Amino acid sequence: MSKNKSSRAHARRSTKSKKKSQIVILAILIPLFTIVLITMAYLAKFYATTENAIESSYHEIDRATPVESVDPIEEPVSFLIMGVDNDDADTRSLGSARADSIIYATVNPITREMNMVSIPRDTYLPIIKNNQFVRNDRINAAYAVGEESTMIETVENWLDVPIHYYATFNFDAFLEIIDALDGIDMDVPITFSEQDSSGKLGTIRLEEGFQTLNGEEALALARTRKIDNDVERGHRQQLVIQAIMKKALNLGSIPKYTSIVETVGANMRTNMRMNDMTALAQTGLDKEFTIESHVFEWSSFTERGMDLVKIDPTSFSNIQMDLKNSLDKNQTSTQSLTEETNDETTSNTINSDKESNTISPKTSDSQ
Repeated sequence: MSKNKSSRAHARRSTKSKKKSQIVILAILIPLFTIVLITMAYLAKFYATTENAIESSYHEIDRATPVESVDPIEEPVSFLIMGVDNDDADTRSLGSARADSIIYATVNPITREMNMVSIPRDTYLPIIKNNQFVRNDRINAAYAVGEESTMIETVENWLDVPIHYYATFNFDAFLEIIDALDGIDMDVPITFSEQDSSGKLGTIRLEEGFQTLNGEEALALARTRKIDNDVERGHRQQLVIQAIMKKALNLGSIPKYTSIVETVGANMRTNMRMNDMTALAQTGLDKEFTIESHVFEWSSFTERGMDLVKIDPTSFSNIQMDLKNSLDKNQTSTQSLTEETNDETTSNTINSDKESNTISPKTSDSQ
């Protein structure tokens, strides 16, 4: 059994679609999906365009076990985000055989925190459909068995957490959104060559230094394994996300929001309605969310001729606990607790001359 740091061997056995980095879906999820939400709630000029794009993306799924309804403004919510490759003729149905990127995320409006974990696509686990065991297989095979409904049921069973919403994205969105923003500014650490999104080797060549990257170039920087190790690769991916966020939030990008919304809408399928997204937008407009990214420790093994991933049990338990805690409705953020304590301390100081009894500040577990 070899540890996951042997990325070079893993890369050699990857298919073209597997080489597409999970940063693709992260880059869509965090900054760009947020921009879409802000657009829907507060930019009336683009309201009609946004509503049409979201409604055309709506796709409800059948659930063997219904999930509890939540209010995104006041209660923690969870998402399953999937990235798929599409055939040219399959522009809307997103009927890819398998999901290449799988991310479970939670948003807690109480603690102002977002937690997310990327699930390796080769993770070996039980596939569940309609409350029935199908077979043990790679997790991304669940999409081939029953698309989003089976993928959701499989992840819920494995992580023992609810999934309130899902969003399935086409990888085309990553390239088109960055291009719609007229590129992102990045500091390329070293000169290198990489294949483009269609798999043509050596097509993308980046020179060392600070520069503006288009969609193809940003994808190459995010996924290449040629210039450093997996730890530094993860750091580069975070920098790409930050660059997209910075560019998308720039006032100069506002005129481009219509194009961004149309791109996301044309490459997404979700069970979220307009009002769901508007509610989510309202939770994070007065304060920034803290984003916690979790990474499973894993090892590789081979069974029945398949290269598979086994998640480390301790890593799994720790991340599972963090995710469950992030969905705890009784959690109180450290900032809120501090503000409450200060308010009550001030009140007690004012009333101390009138009465000897004091009120102890409320306490609760904080993450």
